[in-house]
Amino acid sequence: MYIATQENLVAFAERAATSSVLAIDTEFLREKTYYAKLCLLQMATDSETVIVDPFGVDDLGVLVGLLEDERIVKLFHAGGQDLEIILREVGVLPKPVFDTQVAAALLGHTQQIGYASLVHAECNVSLKKTDSFTDWSRRPLSDSQLDYAADDVVYLPRLYASMRAALEEKGRLSWLGRDFEDLVDPQRYDTNERTRYKRLKRVSQLSRRQLSAAREVASWRELEAQRRDVPRKWVVTDEQVVEACKREARTIDELFMVRGMSDRLSTRDARAVVSLIASALDAPPDTWPELDRCSKSEPNVDAELDLMCALVRLRAKENGIAFPTLASHDDLARVARGYRDGIDLLRGWRRAIVGEELLELLDGSLALSLSGGELMVRRCGAGVA
Repeated sequence: MYIATQENLVAFAERAATSSVLAIDTEFLREKTYYAKLCLLQMATDSETVIVDPFGVDDLGVLVGLLEDERIVKLFHAGGQDLEIILREVGVLPKPVFDTQVAAALLGHTQQIGYASLVHAECNVSLKKTDSFTDWSRRPLSDSQLDYAADDVVYLPRLYASMRAALEEKGRLSWLGRDFEDLVDPQRYDTNERTRYKRLKRVSQLSRRQLSAAREVASWRELEAQRRDVPRKWVVTDEQVVEACKREARTIDELFMVRGMSDRLSTRDARAVVSLIASALDAPPDTWPELDRCSKSEPNVDAELDLMCALVRLRAKENGIAFPTLASHDDLARVARGYRDGIDLLRGWRRAIVGEELLELLDGSLALSLSGGELMVRRCGAGVA
């Protein structure tokens, strides 16, 4: 059903209130804007599938009751961007949620499996993807576009039912609680312009003093992009920010030595940027930021990581869990260097499966060996495990 009036949207919300699930997906454009432009909102309940045209309805706020109704499980696949858009457009984050991509990794599927691949694996249905790269803002939409959009939610209730049953059988459904809570944590979708500098391309080329300048320029760029509602790279690119700070540009002439900078910045904006750079460069050293990267004084842990990866690979295979789901490389490296706080690998089910063993491996109370080409695990002074 195609919904392009407020009356029909209200009627759907009333019908959906009796459903046990609400599958959700969005189609949006972001190429020319900072904020994603919502073009379609697809939803499926126990009994129907609808496609909502946000250009036709007056107020998506009528969905708040559905999204916040904890008797209805909201279903997504790789729902991070969808949730961000819903928060911006509707003003709330839905609860409770179930993300089939996250759940799939606990059932032996590859990390970040695509929706079409999961539908094929679980439902034996091959989806047509001819409209995956289309302009969703154009109207009218073709029948093939509408079919494509509907397919993105119509199989989610079936996937949820089968995957939930499989997870319960394996005793793993509760494992996903923290992951799903993190998905609907409002802080996940907060934009902190003061930390944007950490994600600049080639930022590792900068000294701490220059990094101080990059923090200010990247923050200014983020706010400008938001104000204009344009992609941040349309203000200035990552490479231009890094190059300007590497040059320690204190004048407009020095700033415009960076290739393409004079084409992007007005004199007024250029004056603001060089002022930020100069102030940051002259700031006391104790205010300079540091990147979250390995310190030169930290020991090399390649040998430890090799052993840890072998153990994780073994436990991941035994439990039918994708390796990156069980342990990210960043978490392994941090544990190898002695960090223990704020690490997913040392929490909950991940700690139970392999985290505790990794700590034992590092302190020498666990040993790895090969026997007949198979990796064996034993506690020092004990038998093989």
